[in-house]
Amino acid sequence: MTESPTALTTAPPTTTGVRESCRSAESFVTSDKDALPPYDDACVPLTSYRRITNMTASDAERLFLKSRQRVKSYGEVFTPRPMVDQMLDLVSDDLEMGEEFVDKTFLEPAAGDGNFLVAILQRKLAAIEERFDPSIWSRESLFAIASVYAIELLEDNHRDAHDALLGEFVKFHESHGTRCGPRTDLFRAAAFIVRTNVVRGNTLTGRTPGGQEIEFSWWIRQPGDPEMTKREPFTLNSLRDPGAFDFTVYVSYEPCPIHHVHKKANADV
Repeated sequence: MTESPTALTTAPPTTTGVRESCRSAESFVTSDKDALPPYDDACVPLTSYRRITNMTASDAERLFLKSRQRVKSYGEVFTPRPMVDQMLDLVSDDLEMGEEFVDKTFLEPAAGDGNFLVAILQRKLAAIEERFDPSIWSRESLFAIASVYAIELLEDNHRDAHDALLGEFVKFHESHGTRCGPRTDLFRAAAFIVRTNVVRGNTLTGRTPGGQEIEFSWWIRQPGDPEMTKREPFTLNSLRDPGAFDFTVYVSYEPCPIHHVHKKANADV
């Protein structure tokens, strides 16, 4: 699908944080296929926790061929990183500088392979690094990744977008010496949130390839305990007409620590 400007929605009320220690258990290394660099050979500085990356000529040709083969059927056009950054500059107050910026939600209705998603998360993580004490980086980074939503129609793009967003989360923590391996709660919580927030489906119909309604979840901080979150499901179509009655029957979730959302989901099943 054609990538489009990031859509900003309004998140539920949030609370400010208190300090805590990070939890981790083992190291994990991801591949470098996270963000979509520009179409030339120029280097693009990312955030303070990322090294400078650049796109080779072969990478540019690969993306060109990928688009050429599918642009006619799906309107698939990849947005160059400089254009992504220019668009995100327009909402920088909400994204990285404003009040409660961590929890401001963004929806990418045509995610492609995730270059908008990665850029959004990079900015939020960089702002967390600059503004918060390291003792709460793990918690705030989970709420940051929980604020990013996306829909993608094509299966390979959906998989790449999922991997790119989760890979960026891991890179942030490992760049600071925090282990974020597959057996840690930090990684598992992030992976569960990404699977819940980045879905495969058709934004125009509001349905998955199997015909079900596209469903997301709010991750709402609980007053008095900024580590606790309550998951409240909702459908994409419910956002289109807020005044209409929603007949969907949602699963009810009790509040739990943001680091344990994956455990809560498994327990409820």
